[in-house]
Amino acid sequence: MKTVQKDMTTGNPGKIILDFTFPIFLGNVFQQFYNMADTVIVGKFVGTKALAAVGSTGTIMFLILGFMLGMTAGFTVLTAQKFGAGDLKAMRQTVGGAVLLSVTVTIILTVSSMLFMKPLLHFMQTPADIFADAYSYIMVICAGIAAQMLYNLLASILRALGNSRVPLYFLILSALLNIVLDLVLIIVFHMGAAGAAYATVISQGISGLLCLLYIVKKIPILKMEREDWRPKKHLLKMQFAVGFPMALQFSITAIGTMMVQTSLNMLGSTLVAAFTAASKIEQVVSQAFVALGTTLATYSAQNVGAGKVTRIRKGFRAATSMASVYAIVTGVLIMFVGKYMTYLFVSRNVQEIMAAVDIYLKCAGIFFIPLAVVNLYRNGIQGMGYGLLPMMAGVAELIGRGIVAVLSAEKKSYLGVCMAGPTAWVFAAVLLLVMYFYIMKHDISEKIPERKKE
Repeated sequence: MKTVQKDMTTGNPGKIILDFTFPIFLGNVFQQFYNMADTVIVGKFVGTKALAAVGSTGTIMFLILGFMLGMTAGFTVLTAQKFGAGDLKAMRQTVGGAVLLSVTVTIILTVSSMLFMKPLLHFMQTPADIFADAYSYIMVICAGIAAQMLYNLLASILRALGNSRVPLYFLILSALLNIVLDLVLIIVFHMGAAGAAYATVISQGISGLLCLLYIVKKIPILKMEREDWRPKKHLLKMQFAVGFPMALQFSITAIGTMMVQTSLNMLGSTLVAAFTAASKIEQVVSQAFVALGTTLATYSAQNVGAGKVTRIRKGFRAATSMASVYAIVTGVLIMFVGKYMTYLFVSRNVQEIMAAVDIYLKCAGIFFIPLAVVNLYRNGIQGMGYGLLPMMAGVAELIGRGIVAVLSAEKKSYLGVCMAGPTAWVFAAVLLLVMYFYIMKHDISEKIPERKKE
């Protein structure tokens, strides 16, 4: 049976990274369309306040879903390493362990998030005129955490085996379904912000089920035996050691963005709506950095398993070059023409909101290279099996965002709120570069036996 797994331990590093990244980039963009479709349709057909309500929960969604994304990616780092080493039995055992750990965390996250959501929204000073819509939207998202987990875990497993195309195909299908469901639930059934959340959860669940069906039918090396499902303490310990710090790193970053959101909420629903629209634009453009980072994690993990240190260095250099060129081109574009995408999101108060969108995009565009470094080096270092070190970069982000958020809240400065993200990127990028050069010069020999080095 023909498979589409990719061995990333041989061939031209730059070409392999580019080929693997492109489907992930498209997939990430379509995944952004889940939320962008929500915000566009809600903003156009429900109103600015409903748009602000959806946007005000964005940082909470990032806290929850980011935790899951980091965790599932971390659990499958070991899967990629075992695949790169050619140890298929151990690889299947890591898959069984990842499933066990993910189910446990899904239950905990779902229950805890639904219990504490209302106090959290009050703590973040969510404006009273959007509170009800914000609460109804985020509660549906929390109830559907299992659907999000299913897709992210299975997509991470496929990518660990070098398969970045299949998750893309299913994600495109479900993204289109999400748009249709948004239109039906919001326009036809008048379900408002909650309708957008239902559309997101249903669509994500379908993409997860399609990934599961594909793995069962088309990936023979993932045909699980009873023994593979039995917990292996030493593997679970290794997976947890990488996965939990990666999840915490996302959570630490999310806490920083929640501080920013709290400062923003003090400025009123109009600026919340503008910030929401601008952040969606920036996030779609910056998905290339996220995709390259995801690729570098798999690439590094497979080459650690194969014992090829020189090849890891070449991969980092190639990915950094690609990301830098992209950062310059897209940074200039969104700084000068990005504001006109405001028309996608709102029909009223367009000029006022566009001016605020422009401020955000100019602040972000200048600092795209540090953002690229954060995504590439954090993921690449995690792929080499280091969990705690990249988490420290998350702490640096938290410090950067936190300082600026507190000052912005005190001054009630929208410009300050917009600079919180770029400040965090710079803090984290500097620390990650120091970590990378230290690891490659001093520490990687402990990860890869001398006899295996290139």
